[in-house]
Amino acid sequence: MKKSLLFFILFVSLESLSQSTQKMDFENYNPPSTLVVPGKVFTKAKYPFIDVHNHQFQMPTIDLGKLITEMDKMNMKVMVNLSGQSGESITKSVANIKGNFPKRFIVFANIDFKNVGEAGWSEKAAKQLEEDVKNGANGLKIYKSLGFSVNDVNGKRVTVDDPRLDAIWKKAGDLKIPVLIHTADPKPFWQPMDSTNERWLELATHPRRKRGDDDPAPFDTLIAEQHRMFQKHPKTIFIAAHFGWYPNDLGKLGQLLDAMPNVVVEFGAIIAELGRQPRMANQFFTKYQDRILFGKDSWVPDEYPTYFRVLESTDEYFPYHKKYHAFCVCARCSRCVEKVLFYNGKITIRMRKKYKGQKIENSCLLCSHIIMFVYFCQNN
Repeated sequence: MKKSLLFFILFVSLESLSQSTQKMDFENYNPPSTLVVPGKVFTKAKYPFIDVHNHQFQMPTIDLGKLITEMDKMNMKVMVNLSGQSGESITKSVANIKGNFPKRFIVFANIDFKNVGEAGWSEKAAKQLEEDVKNGANGLKIYKSLGFSVNDVNGKRVTVDDPRLDAIWKKAGDLKIPVLIHTADPKPFWQPMDSTNERWLELATHPRRKRGDDDPAPFDTLIAEQHRMFQKHPKTIFIAAHFGWYPNDLGKLGQLLDAMPNVVVEFGAIIAELGRQPRMANQFFTKYQDRILFGKDSWVPDEYPTYFRVLESTDEYFPYHKKYHAFCVCARCSRCVEKVLFYNGKITIRMRKKYKGQKIENSCLLCSHIIMFVYFCQNN
């Protein structure tokens, strides 16, 4: 009897141990690939490039020399700081740049949407933008708070295409500066958080990113507001951040670009989407090579090599730097370019003279690293 009991206890214990070793949370499952293929890590871009989507909130006082050191390591020629704010902050940022590295940084202004709906607010906002440009700002950045959390003086959500903002978009067009705008978030943030949601891990680790049709509006509603605004202001150049949240539907994005010639895109934080469709992305970048800008978004120098490898190499399979962005764990890549050229002459910094007038030939298979920044810097 005792032997039978001991055997039973031992069997149950071993069975429990076996089951426990077989169970694992998805968040912890991250096996290294056993695939042996040619490939290498790119720590430096083949071509000098402009990062059109960066955030340096302390630019008025920051030691720019430290940024330059990191930029030079990766061959970044120009950084565009989208977080220039307005007024005194713009003035101080421009002074810091001109006094130290006048050809390496560009600053965008931001709009203070407080008190939308007050008498004269629209005119005041447009005038402030004009003043910021006069003081050295070369563009306007609109955060996703417009459409999400910006309310007017009556507590009503201010839509992206609210007519009270028209004076701002018109002023940007008159000043010939681009407007980089981030509207909404990836569409899966609005979808059920279950086993079919590609962004499940991101939502699990960042629960505040989950959205609903009433929080504050459906994805399609927000995107439609943005597109109506683009179409209403054809003389203003808009840069749709994050591929306009259509990196996973390049056919749709191509249709939008065809319909709205005043819109260009940048690929900050969506490189994994491009890496897993290299052939489709190759075709898209070839066709729309004059409508795509290099953007990274978060300033984490160690993450840039992933972008370089996707854009430049023929490597077939390699780890992506943010697992929760890339469900497939690894990003495939396309071929890069042997030649990077520009369509027109409005290029920032001294590259303007070097590349002006050249045409793009076989460029941008998954994009060039000297990205054409064709709409910027009338004042440089």
